[in-house]
Amino acid sequence: MAADFPDDDTDGLVAKRRPGDNAEPLSVSEISNILKRTVEDRFGFVRLRGELSGVKRAASGHLYAALKDEKAVIDAVMWRGNTQRLPFNPEDGLEVVASGKLTTYPGRSKYQIVVERMELAGEGALLALLEKTRARLAAEGLFDEGRKRRLPFLPKTIGVVTSPTGAVIRDILHRLADRFPSRVVVWPVLVQGQGAAEQVAGAVRGFSHLPEGHPDRPDLVIVARGGGSIEDLWSFNEEQVVRAIAECSIPTISAVGHETDTTLADYAADRRAPTPTAAAEIAVPVRAELAATLADFEARTKRAILRPVQLGRERLEARADRLPSAQTLLQPQGQALDDLAEALRRGLMDRTGKAREALARHRFSPGTLKGIVREGKNKLDGLRLPPSLLTRPLGEKRSQLDALARLASQLHPDRPLSRGYVRVTTSGGRTLTDRAEAAKEAALTLKFRDGDLAVSTGDAAPPSWPTPPKKRAAPKKRTPSAQDDLFG
Repeated sequence: MAADFPDDDTDGLVAKRRPGDNAEPLSVSEISNILKRTVEDRFGFVRLRGELSGVKRAASGHLYAALKDEKAVIDAVMWRGNTQRLPFNPEDGLEVVASGKLTTYPGRSKYQIVVERMELAGEGALLALLEKTRARLAAEGLFDEGRKRRLPFLPKTIGVVTSPTGAVIRDILHRLADRFPSRVVVWPVLVQGQGAAEQVAGAVRGFSHLPEGHPDRPDLVIVARGGGSIEDLWSFNEEQVVRAIAECSIPTISAVGHETDTTLADYAADRRAPTPTAAAEIAVPVRAELAATLADFEARTKRAILRPVQLGRERLEARADRLPSAQTLLQPQGQALDDLAEALRRGLMDRTGKAREALARHRFSPGTLKGIVREGKNKLDGLRLPPSLLTRPLGEKRSQLDALARLASQLHPDRPLSRGYVRVTTSGGRTLTDRAEAAKEAALTLKFRDGDLAVSTGDAAPPSWPTPPKKRAAPKKRTPSAQDDLFG
């Protein structure tokens, strides 16, 4: 088909304006811009269904990929602000529905779709993504049974990651109160929608990073949510939530959804509970059953302690029945004692008889007794006792007597009279020390250093007391002399 251009005999080397041609030639940029406006005006909003291919994220946060089917492919770009709102992680092979507008990229002479929203193309695609993520994380060993830990038997503090306003937390608290009241620390999070996965992962890591000994560090963590569709539970299939649970330093229980619901969090947790209520039942035992078990253990312990005593008593009684009586045991010794007593009696009688016969043979005469007395007197006369045997004890006793005399002289009641004191006595010579006693007496005697003075306590004249006799002079000390012989 010939081009609709004017006839010209020759092609010129230089472009020339042809007769009747009033259109200026367009630049590449101009035609590209015209195409861009035309495409964007015509396809301002489209929804495309296709399989993702060549997915990559730029350092700027933008997402680049291609959508393809069996016969065609189209480039796709998603800016950073929209990628942050994606509810899933785009991967190669996922079938999605992309909503946006078509545009062109003049730099490469290509057309592409600028995606504003991306969704999985049906529940089958969602399940395919779930299985793909599960296989990849399982290959890393996050779901291995060997890494799962035993739950504490009786946790003092239980951490719960869930919504604070839902029925889940009320069911957990109610069940714990029925079984074994425990301290519960709730970390409130979103459990569905945009940002839920980040909050759940952050709460699990927050509990895990609390230091040992912190009052709010739990002994057990329960990640819980009520039932729902696979889309409602999708936050618990996110990789960041699964990794946070797998890396948690505290044993965890996953209680997401109902018994038929399964999420990747269930695989990563140390224990899966079919419901949040079942998680509370798994977390703590029944206090009444523990009390009954302890009572049974106590009874068994008492029986175990008393059983040897009872057996020992039975064995002792059996052996005691076989022992002979005390009379039987002591019968030979009693008989031997009777024999010895009889032998002693006969021996004493024989000895007495022999002594009587010996005394009869050796009778003492007066002369013999006088000789014995004389011999003893001669021995006594020959004994001489040294004077020191008597003078030494006498000297010691005299020294003690002198010391007592000096002490008596110092303690004599009249000794202070030489220093100006007066001793008040009654007519009978009794010393008075109280004014009340002195007032009761009609007459008193004041003893001075050089004599006595009789006074009266009333108007009566003082009585005349007989002059007391002079004190007898103390006998002179006798100079000890040598003691004569006591037997001279």
